[in-house]
Formats: sequence, C-alpha cells, structure tokens
Amino acid sequence: MAERKLTLLLLSAGRRVALLECFRGDARALGVDLRVLAVDMLPDLSAACSVADAAFAAPKCTLPEFAPFLLDLCHREGVDIVVPTIDTELPALARLAAPLASQGTRAIISSERIVSLAHDKLRTAEVLAQSGIPTPRTTDLDRLDPRDSGWVWPLLAKPKGGSSSVGVRTLAAPELASLPPGSDLIVQERLVGEEHTVNMFFDMRGQLRAVVPHLRIETRAGEVSKAETVRDPQLTDIGWRLGAILQGARGALCFQTMRRATGEPVVFEINARFGGGYPIAHRAGACFSKWLLEETAELPSSANDDWKSGVRMLRYDAAVFK
Repeated sequence: MAERKLTLLLLSAGRRVALLECFRGDARALGVDLRVLAVDMLPDLSAACSVADAAFAAPKCTLPEFAPFLLDLCHREGVDIVVPTIDTELPALARLAAPLASQGTRAIISSERIVSLAHDKLRTAEVLAQSGIPTPRTTDLDRLDPRDSGWVWPLLAKPKGGSSSVGVRTLAAPELASLPPGSDLIVQERLVGEEHTVNMFFDMRGQLRAVVPHLRIETRAGEVSKAETVRDPQLTDIGWRLGAILQGARGALCFQTMRRATGEPVVFEINARFGGGYPIAHRAGACFSKWLLEETAELPSSANDDWKSGVRMLRYDAAVFK
C-alpha cells in the first residue's frame, strides 16, 4: 500500500517546536509522510519556522490581507490540514473554514459561535453559570457597584478578549476612580487556589473523546513551565459536562480552573485551540495530534480517554542555531 502523504500548516508558529514535533512523531508512527509548513510574521526569528520543512512570512492575522494570503498559500502548497496556535487568529480561521474546505484543506477550528464564546470572557462566564458549571462571579467594569457586599476585594480585572494573562491585574476598591469609563475590562472574583488546565479533544463530528487535566505547578509569562497530569474526578466531570454544552467544538480545546477555599474547582477561561501545555497530555497518551492526522488521512481513529495520571513535565529553554 502506498505511503500516505500529508501537508500540515502551523499558523503563528513562534516557539511551538514541541507541538510541531508531536505531529511529526505521530506521522512517523502512522506511516504518514508529513510535510510541515509554518508561518509567522517574522519567520526568520521563529524557532518553529526554523525547524519546519518550509516557512513563510504572514501578514498580521487581524488584517484584511490575511484571508487571501492563507487561501492562496494553502492552494499553492496543497495544504491538507491547518493548525492554529493563538487566540487572535481563531476568528479569521473560523470564517475561512468553509472556503478552505472547498479547496481541500481542513482547518482545525471550532465553529464561529464557539470561537466567539471563548474569546469573550464575560459571555463565557454567563454561559457557564447558566449551565450550572462553577465560574467566578463576573461583570463588566462599568457595571461594578463597589457598594455591593457580595464582592470580596481585591478583585481581578482583565480584558474581555485577552489572552496569555496579558493585561490581567489585581484591582483594589480605591483604584476604581482612576480607571476610565468605557474600558474593555471585566472584573472577576479573585481566586488563589490550585490552578489546572484541562485539555479536551473533539473529533470531526464534534464528539468529545478525551478530557485530560494537568496541575499547573509553575508558569512563566502566562504559559505552564512545570505541570503534572491528574485524573481528578471533579475536573473530568466538568470537562464532560462542557462537552455537552460546546456544540460546534472541533479538535483541541482547553479550559482553565482554580479552586475556591472550599476546594471547588471554578472554570474561568476556555481556549478554542491547542493549549500551550498540550505536550504533557500527549506524553501521557492523549495524542490529539495523532488523532487529527488519522482523521485527515482517513485512517481508523484511535482516540480514547485512557491516558496516564502522574506524568510530570519540567520545561527548559533550548535553542535553534541558524
């Protein structure tokens, strides 16, 4: 039987060498000849672009020229599968999913509704609360009443559509007067307990196949640097309940939790993409990248929830020399 050949495109590749190598390793195990392309605004300064088979300079994903660039690149290079890595490119990719599919390229992206929900942290909190999933008390900054005794100060303030902990700050009551009206900030109950990321895999039909929590032991610049997989029943239960709510989810997603003083885990964020800590789930046996390649190559799916608890990841800096 002839070897299957696939071309994968990694968007905003940046430092995502580990994710790229997950796909390469899985392709070898499946007997798939995988060609990996990568794009970045500055590919010469991207480690992942440097180790890809070919790299291309991309316009900023929020600009109008990004759509024609991506459609042309995928058509010209015969791209079979597109994998996003950052939140800001998800809305554009969700809009392009159908045009890409019409030319034979599968975008690993959830529906526009799910992408929009994950991007809007206030809406996320509202939907979770309506569905009975524990979430921090949340409101718009402009609707915050400091006289409300239900708030326990200090609070957490963050951009409504933020990412990677950028712009997150602790807010004390006296600081309210110094903040300009109309700012795009939300405020949330501040949680200080254990933090977990829960990785989720949805197959191409939208069925949730795996829920993999890991404890965030240490983070650096908003990304986990030390972690350990944990089969926590409370967290996995929330994951399966979310799976029923997130109609239109596809591929890799993750959500973040912290614990209240009572020990109850509380969901404060959903990311409609591979999380930065995905490699620990992969090492534990939840090989999302393999399952995506199987689907794209029309191989039998091996997706399952039989992963190992207690796998620890200790990240360190490495270098690519050119």
